[in-house]
Order: sequence, then C-alpha cells, then structure tokens
Amino acid sequence: MMRLAIIFFLFALPGYANAQSVVSGDKDNPVEINADDGIEWQRDTKAYVARGNARAVRSGVEVLADTLTAFYRDGKDGNGQEVFRIDADGNVRIRSKSEKAFGDRGVYHVDDSVFVLVGANLRLETASALITARDTLEYWNLRQLAVARGDAIVVGSDGKLRADILTAHITEGGKRDIDQIDAFGNVLVSTKDEIARGDEGVYNPQTEIATLCGNVKITRGKNQLNGACAEVNLKTGNSRLIGDGKRVKGIIQPEK
Repeated sequence: MMRLAIIFFLFALPGYANAQSVVSGDKDNPVEINADDGIEWQRDTKAYVARGNARAVRSGVEVLADTLTAFYRDGKDGNGQEVFRIDADGNVRIRSKSEKAFGDRGVYHVDDSVFVLVGANLRLETASALITARDTLEYWNLRQLAVARGDAIVVGSDGKLRADILTAHITEGGKRDIDQIDAFGNVLVSTKDEIARGDEGVYNPQTEIATLCGNVKITRGKNQLNGACAEVNLKTGNSRLIGDGKRVKGIIQPEK
C-alpha cells in the first residue's frame, strides 16, 4: 500500500497542503507526518489527521500511533502553517536516540518538544533503566528529562524503587542514557530480603545504588533499622544506614 506523507516546511506556499507541503515553525526542524491509510485535511479545525500506522518525525524524535492529529496555526504574514500540537491515539510509541516510551494516548507539544503519555502500561526504556508509571509519563526532549507520575517504579537487577514521582535526568556525555533518577513522595526500595522507606531518594542506574533520606526505615523480616539516610544496592541487595551526624537505631528480634 502506498504510504502518504506530508512534510511541514518553513516558507512553503500558503494553502499548498493539498500538494502535500505546508509549514512548520522552524526551518531547521521540520515536522514530517506519514501514514498508511491516508491523511485528511480538516480546514475548519485547522488539523491534519493521519490514520494507519501513522508516524511523525522532528529533530530525530519520532512519534508512532494508530492515528495522529496535527493541529496548526497560520504562519506569520500568512506564509503557510505552523504545527504546534500533535495528538496520538492508540498504541503510542516515542523513540529517540536511546529512549523508547510507550502509552495508549499522548500529546506532543511541538514548540516545547514535550510529550505527555497516558493510559495503561506506561513505560520508558533505556539501556540502563526501565521506568513505569500509573498516571502520566512526560518526556522533555530539550531539557533531557523524563517524569513518571503515580506509583512510579524503576526496576533494578535485584529490586525496585517506587515513589509518587520519579524524575529521570538524561545525559549526552559519551553514550546518551539516564545518569540519575530523583524520587519524591512515599519512596520505597524493595529487594528480595528487605524493604527500605524514606521521604525522598536518588537512584544511579549505572551503579544501581539508591540513596534514601528522611525518616528512613529498613525492615528485614522482624528486624528494623532507623536512620537519617541509607544506601541500598539493587544489584546485590546489600544496604547500609548513613548516620549523617545523627545516631542510628536498630531493633533486632532474637530467634525463638
């Protein structure tokens, strides 16, 4: 089946959409949209609807979905059109140089290069980390951030870190990947032998070490350790309390 495509370029002729050429807001970063089952121009709503294995590409980042709807505004001085938002519906995937994000539905805010995904099975995959979320998954391409909200989880070799919000920082140094994940609210780290809780935390996907601080409690069976901060290795399952200038406390239950 022939695949239809529209490329949004700067300085295209006004009203040239039916010849498959309209405007994007940045001549150096055009938006290209293509689809298997056709692209419909909706003049009244100022939108293009691409159906069937639809794909949008801009600056090396692509959005794929069953249906993509690109909303545009008139360009300056009537020169063509500028796409400012793309709605994605059904089997949504976002792919960049080293990250993949998945959801049921999503919105791409073109001006800010921000994606917001919702739906079941939200997840972000990189070489060093797998992050899932319940409510939303945001991908900020220009700021090199990903934010997972609602029962957010990052998975390690021998455990998980869970929090209300996880913020992943993506580095460009050497190989592009996540170098730090900040955890906020109801932070919990679980391994096969113990559970650690704290107010906030930081996780390094390269070393798989999670550092928790604020009312930290480590529970192993009936034993419990309390302190200001703790380190938990999600690769080995080992943990240790960090005094941070304060006394640490342990409650060790004797074997019967």
